[in-house]
Amino acid sequence: MNEIGQSERATQNRVITLFRDELGYRFLDDWTDRDNNSNIEEGLLTGFLAKSGCRPEQISRAFDRLRTEAGNPNRSLYDNNKAVYSLLRYGIQVQAAAGESTETIKLINWEDSAQNDFAIAEEVTFVDYAFLLGTCVTSVTNSARR
Repeated sequence: MNEIGQSERATQNRVITLFRDELGYRFLDDWTDRDNNSNIEEGLLTGFLAKSGCRPEQISRAFDRLRTEAGNPNRSLYDNNKAVYSLLRYGIQVQAAAGESTETIKLINWEDSAQNDFAIAEEVTFVDYAFLLGTCVTSVTNSARR
């Protein structure tokens, strides 16, 4: 590893230590060679939403909306990110079935942060949209590219 690589590795280690040890994030490992990385980690988010009391139909509709906002080809990357931020901040309005009232599905519990499942992965490469989300998966990477 060259000098730049060593410096970058040391920085990544410090960032991972900060998120894991100081902020309490779970460490998901190095995802360099992990298949099917996505900006929306459905398995992680599904578990969080189910634990939060959401029904499968609600989770499915929330994912539909989240994927639509994250990957809208008619908007800029900036505008897609703004739309996803709004969903993260304010939740997603879903109607699970015809005749049911609309409910807000919260992707982040802002009132009780201890109820969230924060995690960090390193070297996450994905080829999809611009936002990496999986109950707030934070990526430490130098290789994320379109």
